[in-house]
Amino acid sequence: PRSDCIAAEQLCLSDSTCNATYRILENCALAKTRFLPLDHDSRVRCLNAELDLGNSSLLHCKCHRRMKRQEHCLRVFWTVHSSVTDGYFNLETSPYENPANEEHWKTDYNKLAALLSGKDCSQLAGDATNPCLKATHVCNLSKKCVRLRTDYASICTKGAGSEDMCDRRKCHRGLRNFFEKVPEDFTKRILFCPCQDELCGERRRKTIVPDCSFQYNTKPNCLWLLDSCLEDHICKSRLADFQQNCQPADMSPDGCSQHNHAACLQAYMGMIGTPMTPNYVSNSTVEVSLWCTCESSGNQKEKCDQILGMFESNKCL
Repeated sequence: PRSDCIAAEQLCLSDSTCNATYRILENCALAKTRFLPLDHDSRVRCLNAELDLGNSSLLHCKCHRRMKRQEHCLRVFWTVHSSVTDGYFNLETSPYENPANEEHWKTDYNKLAALLSGKDCSQLAGDATNPCLKATHVCNLSKKCVRLRTDYASICTKGAGSEDMCDRRKCHRGLRNFFEKVPEDFTKRILFCPCQDELCGERRRKTIVPDCSFQYNTKPNCLWLLDSCLEDHICKSRLADFQQNCQPADMSPDGCSQHNHAACLQAYMGMIGTPMTPNYVSNSTVEVSLWCTCESSGNQKEKCDQILGMFESNKCL
């Protein structure tokens, strides 16, 4: 199995040759995050340092979405793969281990859902017509699900819609916590519940408390949103994962180059709680988008449309 990047880094630092190469790459990555232009010689030195790692475990290491010290692991990954982002936007490779290789946890979702349907409570009468309500009620029966959902809901509603702005960073952290630590049996059903009416659709749209996590007073330019994402190791990694797993393919019958819808949905959920958080655009459709615009993009309009199109017109997603 591939080693995780924290273990690979420790191994590398204990070897003098690898250590020296890694220090060069750290400087290259630092220059990149600060948008400092590298001269020709520096670029060659960075590229050679990456090639020098050859078959070392550092070059092939990956991270897990639910691991401790995830940010440290991702920082190591992007230090070693800093040249990959030369295309500014197409990140090409995901730092995350394939979901199929990650340990899947057994959940008691079905047991709790059965327990719920056995209850004769008047407040559950709407469950049949509102699957989003039912998914929430099942979440309320799970200690972990209800605790983490209540956590992000209380953080994200503090100050939302009033003059004092909500703390978006804390809100995003709470959302990431929820989607990382609660089993997908619960999170997917809450986020992707199938709706027949607008009441249900509105509940689904408000799952992530969009007033705080999604909307700004005015829509920023999508290129600004991308820049703030690329400066953040978690957002950059989730975007790379999304690009890899939700890559559309016109010739493919299912619209996906990877033919794995579960991995695409997981990658989409990974974007929630980052500077590039997506959401449903209304309560009457399943269309999703980023909260940004491509007006006033000048000669970068095409690039901007591409970013927006990843969510708005992605056949795979």
